[in-house]
Amino acid sequence: MTKTILRYGIIGGLIVAVPWMVFMLTLPADGHFPHSMVLGYTLMLIALSTVFLGVKHYRDHALGGVIGFGRAFLLGLGISLVASLVYVVGWEIDMTYSKFNFIDAYAKMMGGDTPEAKEFVQMYSKPLVRMMFTFIEIFPVGVLVSLISAGLLRNSRLFPARAP
Repeated sequence: MTKTILRYGIIGGLIVAVPWMVFMLTLPADGHFPHSMVLGYTLMLIALSTVFLGVKHYRDHALGGVIGFGRAFLLGLGISLVASLVYVVGWEIDMTYSKFNFIDAYAKMMGGDTPEAKEFVQMYSKPLVRMMFTFIEIFPVGVLVSLISAGLLRNSRLFPARAP
């Protein structure tokens, strides 16, 4: 099970982190990022499709085509956790090497000189806080995908294993 979690989690994390890294690392310092939230969550959903694929693979190859909801959900959570951690590492690379100043741009979107924006800049400047924010961005999506995947894949008639 650990091998499945790591394999599908790393793949999922890379699917979301690498395109986002390319986008951020090529964005100029004064860049504009319209629709970035839509892009980000779309990439997350595509990446977290590895939860479904990983649970199905494990069900079909390790468990003979049958998996309970609880085990499927825990497997999905494991994959989501690994994918989320890979995403966090990718975001930290972005923050380190990108010319684009995300913190200032986001604060500007929040109103610039407002107390809330200043508080955000101060909080987000702390690496552990930033990592928690980044993790919380993706992991709840993974929880939702894990719930849906576990619900669907516990019924082996919906998505049967392929014949060899």
